[in-house]
Formats: sequence, C-alpha cells, structure tokens
Amino acid sequence: MKAVVLTDPSKLEVRDVEKPSTSEGEALIRVTHSGICGTDTKIFSGGIPTPHPLIMGHEMSGVLEEGSSADGTKPGDRVLVDPVTFCGECAICKKGQTNLCINGELLGRDIDGGFAEYCVAPSQNIYHLPDDIDDVQAPLIQVLTTVLHAFNQAGVVDGDIVAILGLGVTGLMQVQLAKALGASKVICVSRNAHKRGLAEKFGADVSVTHGEEAKKVVMDMTDGIGADMVIESVGHLSILAEAIDLARTGGKIVPFGIYAADEGKLPFYEFYFKELAIINARAAKGEDFIKGIELVRSGAVDLGPLITHQVPFTDLAEAIRLLIEPSDERLKIILDH
Repeated sequence: MKAVVLTDPSKLEVRDVEKPSTSEGEALIRVTHSGICGTDTKIFSGGIPTPHPLIMGHEMSGVLEEGSSADGTKPGDRVLVDPVTFCGECAICKKGQTNLCINGELLGRDIDGGFAEYCVAPSQNIYHLPDDIDDVQAPLIQVLTTVLHAFNQAGVVDGDIVAILGLGVTGLMQVQLAKALGASKVICVSRNAHKRGLAEKFGADVSVTHGEEAKKVVMDMTDGIGADMVIESVGHLSILAEAIDLARTGGKIVPFGIYAADEGKLPFYEFYFKELAIINARAAKGEDFIKGIELVRSGAVDLGPLITHQVPFTDLAEAIRLLIEPSDERLKIILDH
C-alpha cells in the first residue's frame, strides 16, 4: 500500500509499504479521508517526540475491511476512528478515564496512523457512520469530540454566557456547540474579520476584536459581572490572561489551546480572587464519538463550512505547508485517499 512516512523530523517520503495485518481485537480500515491539525505539524517538526519511521495521522475515516465492533459494525460499513487507545486494566482506566490511560497510545504519534491507504485500530475504537454524514466531513468529527469532551468537563449550564477567544476550526465548533448545549449568549473574540463573520453565521450573538472592545462588550452583555465561561482556543498565555480578565467571579476558564511555553506571566491574584475554576481537557472518550456523530447527523453542528482545502494524502508535505503558512481564510485541510 502507499503511505506517507515521516523518516526523520521534517522529512516525509511517499513509500510503498506492507499492508498492515490485524491481531485479535483489531480492525483494518481502508482510509478514505483524513484531516491534519497543529498536533501533526508538531510531530512533523520534531516538537513532539515520536519514533521514526512513522506514519502520521490521527483524524481519519474510511471503510471497515476486516473485523467488527460492539455496535454491530461489519466489513463494508463506513467508520470513524478514535485514535486514542486504552488498556482497560490500569488504575486510570478503572476510574472510567480511558482517554487518559497510562498504557494508551495515539495513532499517528506513538504508533502508525492514518496517512496511508490502510490503517489498523482496536475494534473498540471504531464507530459506525450513518449514511447521511458526508465522507469529506467525517474526519472532522474526531476534532469535534475533543471539543465536546471539554464542554462535558466544564459543564455548560442552560442560560450561560460563553465567551470564546480564538476562531480557528475548534473555536468555530465551540460556537455551534455552546448554542446547541443551551448557552444564552455566545461572544466571540478574534482579530480575524473573516472568522468573526463565520462565527456570526454559526450563531454567535456578537463577535469583536481582542482587548478593550472585547472587555466592553462582555461587561455590557453581562451587566458588568463577566462571562460564566471563557474558552481560550488560541494557545497563547497572553490570551489566557485575557480569559481570566473576562470571566466573572466564580466563573470557569477552559484552556483549550495547547501552550508550548514553559513559563509565563498571568494575573494570578485575579485568578485567586475571582475563585475561578480552570478546566482542562486532553482527549475524548468513546461516548463523545457517539454524541459527536449524532450532533453532526442531526444538523446541530455544521462542519462543511470549516473545510477550505482538499488535497491528495500523498501531498501531505504541501498540506502541512498550507497549515503552517499564515492565512486569514484557511481553516480545515482534508486529505483525500
């Protein structure tokens, strides 16, 4: 089969490799579509340590070729892959936190993933895709599951006022999900005018730029107390500081972005004085896949407008270049297999 192989940091080769075989409890998937994200760029550059050679890719969907799953999925069915493996036996798994398994691995980081014609995953990690979910959009559901998991961790309450800082792919998903889960008002903050416009099409009540304008709008819309929940989706400590400033006393902060800095400056006294809850989320659980599929199938979340580019998976190097290159309008890049 054809695969794109990371041979060393920043070095990719399209190779003919042996088609993977399955063991008991595993499924073979013919990959039809996959997505790339910031984690892939860090794996590509060496920012996230990985073995080499490695087939990257953790957002993938396709057709089940061999194996089955507990939900009755059988060969020939379209499936979505949960890339986070778990043992089910460690102390963390036994507490129900299988997404944080001590022995778990991530497909495309620790073991071979989906940037190939075929991939293998545990049978318990595959989910049937209904016929009315579009093939091209399907890999994005894996991204949606992480957003949904963060919301489940934080607990959106009916009537909450939610502020979202950063309007990339996940930020625009958060707009839709906040509304779907009962938020009364969603305030979006971004320097990007194009993405602010998209946020309003997705249901945001208002979208503004960072800084004084964001502070004024949040205070005006909350009678001066601040947002119940602030989601930081940029991954910069300066924006996390802004999130702390915009949250109400007793509110919640969800630091959804990934922070590369080892140290930084934050308003720690304000964090203490407001008695803020900071709720982190790393990876989705199985139930998030079931719910995420249903949210898309029902139309509560629209993934189509988030896809701006499609390229062949063998052009992964070009896709990574597009993702790294600054762009006001580029959102999700989907790879066709």
